[in-house]
Amino acid sequence: MRIIMALNAKGGSGKTTLATNLASYYATQGKAVVLADFDPQASSINWLKARPEDRPPIQGIAAWDEPLRVPRSTDYVIIDAPSGHYGKRLVSLMRYAQTIVMPVLPSPLDIRAAATFIQEIKHVGKMSSRNILDTSVSALLKSIFSSGTAISKARLGVVANRVRESTVAYDNLYEFLDRLKVPFLTTLRDTQNYIQAAERGLGLFELAPSQVAHDTEQWQPLIKWLNSKRSLPVH
Repeated sequence: MRIIMALNAKGGSGKTTLATNLASYYATQGKAVVLADFDPQASSINWLKARPEDRPPIQGIAAWDEPLRVPRSTDYVIIDAPSGHYGKRLVSLMRYAQTIVMPVLPSPLDIRAAATFIQEIKHVGKMSSRNILDTSVSALLKSIFSSGTAISKARLGVVANRVRESTVAYDNLYEFLDRLKVPFLTTLRDTQNYIQAAERGLGLFELAPSQVAHDTEQWQPLIKWLNSKRSLPVH
């Protein structure tokens, strides 16, 4: 079973767009997919409610309100994580993930927020070594985080979301991630195709190929990374 989480502490970064399109993609590949929505705003669950019955099925779980229990036959669990999680709440959330994909807008404010969030991950890891958290969480943290800046167990990759053009902010984002040794996977352009798909409960890969050819091409580096060993936890 593959568990992929869309995570960013900052709201409006595109987590739901990322999660729903990943769920849709794997469903179109014939995989058994669960979409777990941890955000009480229920954006992913509402997307599923609009999904036509004749499309590949995706099981939704309102994980903010009920336990995350999935069928053993599940191939992929895609998690839409809420914003604003830090400290113990962040640890509790991240214990589910094998792979984390962080969507980031390439603006100075969002880059600074991403930097703060990754620093928070480091800080939580240090907290565990001082036994500030309970024993079970401390053991979990030691298995997830390294003492450096990169995540050693749950693999982290970053997507620059809603990019209109190459900008200084975009270059700064790339340089920032390169310093942290966090892979910068791809950029996704700002297009109405995402809105049109979301309104119908569909993913980008379920629209007419001629309409979304450029957009689906931008997803290929992300999908290739997710399907590779490089995105899997370190044993």
